[in-house]
Amino acid sequence: MFTLNEVKKNPQIIEFINQTVASLKALAYTEHGPRHLGLVSDRARNLAKCIGLNKIEQELVAIAAYCHDIGNFLGRTEHHYWGALLFHQIFQQNFSARDLSQIIQAITNHDKEEMKFSSKISAVLVIADKSDVHRSRVIDNSPDNIAKDIHDRVNYATTDSKLRIDKKNKKIILTLKIDTKFVPIMEYFEIFTGRMTYCRTAADYLGYKFNLVINNIKLL
Repeated sequence: MFTLNEVKKNPQIIEFINQTVASLKALAYTEHGPRHLGLVSDRARNLAKCIGLNKIEQELVAIAAYCHDIGNFLGRTEHHYWGALLFHQIFQQNFSARDLSQIIQAITNHDKEEMKFSSKISAVLVIADKSDVHRSRVIDNSPDNIAKDIHDRVNYATTDSKLRIDKKNKKIILTLKIDTKFVPIMEYFEIFTGRMTYCRTAADYLGYKFNLVINNIKLL
């Protein structure tokens, strides 16, 4: 089976990630490069393993997670479609039709909140991706930028972010520590409510409940 390590070595994937980093930096977006992709891929694989997906499914979701943002350099608004098409173009000879379809569907679903889930791989990727909130995602952490950009402000205020799976009680728990000197917690919900709702929908599909804990207070 084609593996994540082989995908990472593909020169087109490497360049698409480099171009995405440059494009989103020009747009003053949060980091969507190697740090984010590596973390989301690791979280997706771990979540898939914890909920009982088999080794092939674990590998597929890790691959989808690593490649989910590669289309950003072609356009932010439809980047999930661009990424799926690029992945298919590069790797259509390396996967079975079923495995390939699950990867490109997951890449598309990760930023398509009106979709109904039909694959656990897609649901796992959504949770792994949307749970990455942290100050390390902020590219320009100058005081002026932090003050004017709510996305950077909320990410910069998040000093710790952990995703935990409680198998016994069937819960997926995102625990955040937010420095309220930078933002009130309500600013987090101002921009992340839709993403947390999508995580809850994904967790429901997996047969779990999604919990959000901020500064030791359970909010979802």
